[in-house]
Amino acid sequence: MTAHPRPSENAAATPATPPPGCPAHRGARPLSGPGFQTNPFGVYGEMRDEHGPVAPVLLDGDIPGWLVLGYRELHQVTSDAELFTRDANQWNQWDNVPENWPLAPMISRDQTSVVYATGEDHQRRAEAIGEALEAVDPYELRSQAELIADRLVDEFCHEGEADLIADYARLLPELVLAHIYGIPDAEGPALVQAMNDAIDGKENAFEAYQHVYLVMRQLASAKRATPAPDVASRLVAAYRGYSDELLVQDFIVIMTAGHQPTADWIGNTLRLLLTDERFALSLSGGRHSVGQAMNEVLWEDTPVANLAARWATRDTTLAGKHIRKGDLLILGFHGANTDPLVRPDSDAFTEGNSAFLSFGHGEHRCPHPAQEIAETIAKTAVEVLLDRLPDVRLAVPSDTLLWRPSAWVRGLSALPVTFTPAPKGAR
Repeated sequence: MTAHPRPSENAAATPATPPPGCPAHRGARPLSGPGFQTNPFGVYGEMRDEHGPVAPVLLDGDIPGWLVLGYRELHQVTSDAELFTRDANQWNQWDNVPENWPLAPMISRDQTSVVYATGEDHQRRAEAIGEALEAVDPYELRSQAELIADRLVDEFCHEGEADLIADYARLLPELVLAHIYGIPDAEGPALVQAMNDAIDGKENAFEAYQHVYLVMRQLASAKRATPAPDVASRLVAAYRGYSDELLVQDFIVIMTAGHQPTADWIGNTLRLLLTDERFALSLSGGRHSVGQAMNEVLWEDTPVANLAARWATRDTTLAGKHIRKGDLLILGFHGANTDPLVRPDSDAFTEGNSAFLSFGHGEHRCPHPAQEIAETIAKTAVEVLLDRLPDVRLAVPSDTLLWRPSAWVRGLSALPVTFTPAPKGAR
């Protein structure tokens, strides 16, 4: 069995009509559609065949942009913050963006969070976030992750079946992060539900975001009044001179960035362990294969598939494409990690190779302490589950598993499994 089959059928979307006056976007594909769910490798392959490592795409509302698919090109874009800025106000398409644009939560003007900050402001805040996360005790983190993982498994272990996405992977990271941030445990479940609803864009997404915002605002006020040895208190102290509003925005950003990709990292790793015979050792308690599977997921099914964005600060050329001042470039992590120019054998084992771009690159990359926290949470989640349910197996054929219908994230909609019922608290 191969680890990552590439379906041969053409699942990519039909090229769209280019925007008026935009000859560079002839043959542009919508950055949406079922192809990104069923056959992203085929979609990216067709884009490369037609356009090379930088492909014209259309966002919702036929708004043009560029998808950077090449590993070297993505490295270049993320390395040069002077030429490719994070400042969304530089975009040359704002006059064409409709009201109530679906991507507004992801791309909007006058963003104040650290994700969109530039220069010295970004450096100061990024360093403060990194230092606040670096102070997390790794042994306490592991212990807390084990405790919460065991508690979640206790909820379904006696039933003999579960959905490892809804019942486990989508709950655990946020509960652990809430604890190390200093959010009261009693508020954790409601916060997890609100965070997931806001990310998924459900009908109550606005109300869910408002709940998340309120919790973070209360957290900032509480830690300013009564500091404690937690991440939130350390950030409050480091953000002296910044407004509470900006602090709250950064709380939300780093909590979201820590939760959703880690949840999909857990889910994608469990899928790989349950469907690929190379990792069968893990199902009998082998720990080495867990790390291998987690590493391979970051190459093949990285949770953040595509990320918005960078904007060109002047006219330039990238992979032979003329990029105009103010053009938007989407960071195509999934495409870059599977770039055949740097990985000609797509089925080769990736053990020991950590050159993936899944955590970004350059000054806006995910802080190293945040990566370590995510890895600890994800690895603990997988190991605890395999310890508690050693005979866990898929409840459906592997080819019927559905990925979330999004070009932006790579994660399963559900992972139904069966196992021998086990008693609570058995580990």
